[in-house]
Amino acid sequence: MFKLFGKLSKKDLLYAIICVILVAFQVWLDLKLPDYMSEITRLVQTSGSHMRDILIQGGYMMLCAIGSLISAIIVGYFAALISASFSRKLRKDIFNHTLTFGMNEIKNFQTSSLITRTTNDVTQIEMVIAMGLQMLIKAPIMAVWAISKIVNKSLEWSALTGSCVIILLITIICLMIIVLPRFKIVQKLIDKINGVTRENLTGIRVIHAFNAEDFQLNRFEDVNSTLTRTQLFNQRCFAVLNPVMNLIMHFLTLGIYFIGAYLIMNASMPEKITLFGDMVVFTSYGMQVIMSFLMLAMIFMMWPRAQVSAGRINEVLDQKTSLKDGNVLDGVKGMTGTIQFKDVSFKYPDAEGYLLKNISFTINKGETVAFIGSTGSGKSTLINLIPRFYDVSEGSIYVDGVDVKDYKLDHLHHKIGYVPQKAFMFNDSVYNNVAYGDNGKETTSKRVNDAIRIAQADEFINKMDNGLESHIARGGTNISGGQKQRLAIARAIAYDPEIYIFDDSFSALDYKTDSTLRKELKEYTKNATTIIVAQRIGTILNADKIIVLDRGKCVGIGRHKDLMKNCEVYKEIALSQLSKEELDNA
Repeated sequence: MFKLFGKLSKKDLLYAIICVILVAFQVWLDLKLPDYMSEITRLVQTSGSHMRDILIQGGYMMLCAIGSLISAIIVGYFAALISASFSRKLRKDIFNHTLTFGMNEIKNFQTSSLITRTTNDVTQIEMVIAMGLQMLIKAPIMAVWAISKIVNKSLEWSALTGSCVIILLITIICLMIIVLPRFKIVQKLIDKINGVTRENLTGIRVIHAFNAEDFQLNRFEDVNSTLTRTQLFNQRCFAVLNPVMNLIMHFLTLGIYFIGAYLIMNASMPEKITLFGDMVVFTSYGMQVIMSFLMLAMIFMMWPRAQVSAGRINEVLDQKTSLKDGNVLDGVKGMTGTIQFKDVSFKYPDAEGYLLKNISFTINKGETVAFIGSTGSGKSTLINLIPRFYDVSEGSIYVDGVDVKDYKLDHLHHKIGYVPQKAFMFNDSVYNNVAYGDNGKETTSKRVNDAIRIAQADEFINKMDNGLESHIARGGTNISGGQKQRLAIARAIAYDPEIYIFDDSFSALDYKTDSTLRKELKEYTKNATTIIVAQRIGTILNADKIIVLDRGKCVGIGRHKDLMKNCEVYKEIALSQLSKEELDNA
């Protein structure tokens, strides 16, 4: 928790100091009220007192109450300002830090958990700051000041007040021991309920198709019921505090008056008035002491849950990214668009064996190079090494003559237009989805329109009600798979990179659209390097170079006709899709 507090700005710390000063002033005003009440009590019981003197004391009480109210309002405002700005900065830090994660780091956190940590966990800390700046500062000041006021009034009254405080503290400690371990469970259950809800929303079509509504409802009900039971247990435990608190406060008041009556009865007449005034003052101060410990109890009840939340947030912020940023801004002059793999091997951090082994090849500027192989041969993993979604385990990859590890990541990504296997659409317009991203060049309307035309997406976009301004739902759930792929391809074209990477990005297209798109793309990107991962032989027949992968190894490099003669793996894949006559005429 205190580690996170180090993120408070100097401005926030200044506001916090102002809060401390104002809270101390407020406590001083609150503790002056019993003194004026004692004076009024004395004046009422003293013969010859004037009403004007009583009204003056009452006026002082009114001024103290108004001053205390104004101080409380200002403190509340500054506390809300500090907590809100701190939570805003904390959410921003979490979001920005997650953007630096590579694929290895992002796997350590579920999406639902990251959402909970960015929202619910930050809110817990925000509440502690907002309440703490008011109660946590006020309570100890009030307790110490009030105790110093009453410590010499009466031994009997002091002992009674001390006993009540001890009972209250024992109750709070017992509650903390019982409830504290369950706070971490609550946060994890919130992660789970968010996860189940997210799955239900994103997989709604599959759920309906398989009549799995009851199954999903039962999954949600299990998690929801567990969370409810845990929360009910916590709240019932905390509910004990309120009646105990009221019992202690009423018992203290009754005890003070009972002891006071006994002391007054046995006192001489001159002492009776003093004792009565002290009893009135002690009652007020005693309540202040109990209230200060009650405020501390409320903070201590909020603190453990916030501490759990702080730990979860620090887990994200302390996660080191394996992708270290380089300092090279551009490649070697004259080598633009070139890619070279030198003895590249790769395995996932949690895997025992290598997925890719000793891969070496060179791609020259303007070439169209295709990767093909059986499922699990490492095609997608291999091309994901170029933009550094993962780092190679052994060997080196060079883009424009520079090792990709030496590039600043944003400058490396400027060079690459990437279309993933699963096309992702953002919750925005068609235009903004295509014009998405920044590669250091201005994305003009002409470039967007050209990209849409080349990607063969203009036909279905023109049929939409609002054309380019038509809304695309998150994940593209309101358009077909082929339409999503075409928009994703248009996004890469509009990015205008020097290297295009298409990771099985034509699989959802019909053969006619696929053929037309590739012809248009070849013409438009003739000066750019194009890398294609494909399952269809028809998609890669005319590639300048085809690289065949099998079980993580490169088993063939060449053009289609050469591979049909020299690479048995490629020949098997080709014959499984097209007839020998079709392949001979290709």
